[in-house]
Amino acid sequence: MTTQMKDNVSAWPSSNPGFRPDANDATTDRRIHLAFVEDDDDYREAVTGELGDHGFVVESFGDGPALLDSFAAGGEAEIILLDWNLPSVSGIDLLPKLRRNGIALPVVFLTGRSQPVYEKLAFDRGALDFVDKARGVPILAQRLRLIAESAKKPAEPEFEGNFHCGRLMLKPGVSRAYWDDSDINLTLTEFKIVHLLASNVGRYVTYRAVYDCMHYVGFIAGSGENGYRTNVRSCIKRIRNKFRTIDPDFAEIDNYQSFGYRWGKT
Repeated sequence: MTTQMKDNVSAWPSSNPGFRPDANDATTDRRIHLAFVEDDDDYREAVTGELGDHGFVVESFGDGPALLDSFAAGGEAEIILLDWNLPSVSGIDLLPKLRRNGIALPVVFLTGRSQPVYEKLAFDRGALDFVDKARGVPILAQRLRLIAESAKKPAEPEFEGNFHCGRLMLKPGVSRAYWDDSDINLTLTEFKIVHLLASNVGRYVTYRAVYDCMHYVGFIAGSGENGYRTNVRSCIKRIRNKFRTIDPDFAEIDNYQSFGYRWGKT
């Protein structure tokens, strides 16, 4: 590990005072299990230790084959954290190998390659986030928690009657949505998406979860591994336009770029 990178690691707590880990982090939040792949032993040990202080359970690996062997042997994780530069197979090439092996866990890149071209390639390959190593573990930990919470199977409660969420009313029995008592005229697929988002009000739902709602879990379509995002964006645009036909100021569907959508702000 370079002197500059070591300095970055040691400076993280003081250089990011606004994102200082809470003293009760490990006890007030559930412990999220990570698989971390990084070939630099010193850096891997430092980050693993800091993530542990933030309440994460981290199993670390020095290269991609070791990670694949772990999953083949029954290993488990909630999120995979990948370095870009890895021996034998790079992180960006490891991601599709994981998918071909049926490992569909959220993947986050933690890399020193901060240029937009690498970030775009990571998202194109299906990564959920891309974090510059210089940002530090406190920020990384917050983003990992957001992903872990959003990656849970979104709540799909059964409603005996109508479901109200502010000015929105859903009638699940007939798959109809109303805004201020006006029928939005959503298709069945559009209704499913609104139902999913409103059922998780205030929480981001990933592109993948929205797409699975539109079809079924694991459904693949579109151009390339990331093609489903285009389909989701198009459907969300149609839904917004239908609401805005009734209410030009409609703004309940919020987007977190390259991650997903949520209904409402809180």
